[in-house]
This record gives sequence, C-alpha cells and structure tokens, in this order.
Amino acid sequence: MNAVIDESFCEGAHQLTVRGLRGGRVFEAADWVAEEVPVALEFNGISHAVMLATPLDLEDFALGFSLSEGILEAAHELYGVEEQVSPEGITLQLEVASSAFMKLKERRRSMTGRTGCGLCGTENLSQVRQDLAPLASNAVWQAAAVSRAMAQFREHQSLQQHTGAVHAAAWCTAEGEVKWLREDVGRHNALDKLIGALARNDVDASQGFIAVTSRASFEMVQKAAKAGVSLLAAVSAPTALAIETARCAGLTLCGFVRQQDMVVYSHADRISLGN
Repeated sequence: MNAVIDESFCEGAHQLTVRGLRGGRVFEAADWVAEEVPVALEFNGISHAVMLATPLDLEDFALGFSLSEGILEAAHELYGVEEQVSPEGITLQLEVASSAFMKLKERRRSMTGRTGCGLCGTENLSQVRQDLAPLASNAVWQAAAVSRAMAQFREHQSLQQHTGAVHAAAWCTAEGEVKWLREDVGRHNALDKLIGALARNDVDASQGFIAVTSRASFEMVQKAAKAGVSLLAAVSAPTALAIETARCAGLTLCGFVRQQDMVVYSHADRISLGN
C-alpha cells in the first residue's frame, strides 16, 4: 500500500500560492494545505458529536468512533451511513441498531471536539473512563518489528507528504509490516478511522499492533484497547493517565519510538528488546 505521490492532486487537501523565505531568499510557490472541516455525527436522527476532521474515509471514521466510544459493541450494529455536505460542514447520518440507540440515549452526552481534544463537552467525570476488560494476550512483540513499522510510515502517508499537517495511525503485523493506515488532522480521528477500517474489513486486530505518529494520550490508549490490540507504539511521549490505563487494560505501551529507540512504559515483559 505504498503512497503514490501525485503533485497535481491530493485528496483531503487543496493547493494555494504562498510566499516566504527559504535559505534567506524570498520564494513564491504552490503549496498544499490539509483540509479541516466540522463533521457532525447523528445517530438515528439525533445529533451526538461534532468533530473537526479531514474529510477522508468518513465511513471508517463513523464506525470507528462509534466502536471506540462504546456506542456500538460490534460493526454489525451499524446499518448504514449517509453523508450530507453543506456550506457549514459534513453531517454523517448513522442508522444503528435500536438496542445501541437505546443505550446511547440512556447515557446521552453532548460532545463537541476539536483537533487534539478528545473529551470536550463530557458532562461529568464518570463518563471519562470506559470499563475495559483486561486484554487476554500472550503475545511477545519484537522491538525490531515495532521500529520497522514506524520507519515505513512516511512512504504510506500521501497526505502528510503533501501537507506536513496530519497524523496517522497504522495497524501493523507482528513482523512490522504496515497493512492499514489512516490519516487525519486529529490524532484521535486518525485512530478512529483505522479502527473503523479494521472492523469493516473483518481484520482480527489482536493479531497485530497499532502505531501512531503522535503522543499517546489516555484516550488513544483507551481506543486501542477497545480495538483489541495489546500493543500501542507512539512516536512521542505518553501521559501518566495513559500509562495507568495501559497497565490496567493489559496493553503494552511504547513511546518515543524513533529509529531503533523506544521506551516501554507498561507490560515490558511482553516486548523483546534484544536483537
């Protein structure tokens, strides 16, 4: 799934003319900038959330968000997604099973998100953490495989290569091959898109791991655990709450994964650091 870079077109971005300084000299050039639009999610006609997102892979986003937020327990509870575009943004109209909709109404919350923010609008502290059953995994991961996967990111990130403005989340095999990757201006959105893509394609996420081009926040850990993976690798640092959540969930959390380096913050016995 190598990204083919077409300089004349980039989905999820638009081109404009910019001026600036480079090497002390004034330049003028065409530049690609990532799109960021309000995306509203409606469940059975009821508005639930508005996120700022890159308008790509929105069906994946709708399903992944629903699963990682605990609105749906399984992909088959989503019957369909209709996309409506307006001058204000995009509305995703999800038709979900009545049982899922009833649970959503019982714990109804209003949630307005923005890039880099995963808990905006949460009404009380009890809604922050989901009940996560500890992951039952005997997998032992090779540090070299994690580094190999992270090294492949650039060649798969077409939008990032054009704009330099987006995050990515990838599902990788145990050998460190990137098989599924999604991009977005928001790191949470990129991960939700990936989770949705895996679910839509019946991928057993537990057979591989997830790598992300961002820090590892609490919610990134929670989403990864909900997806059933037992290893999350991040290019940047985790937070204290993310580490605590990973330990409780039975998830191995690696941060600062750069070239051959990494720091293992939880369940270090499940990753082999040897050559």
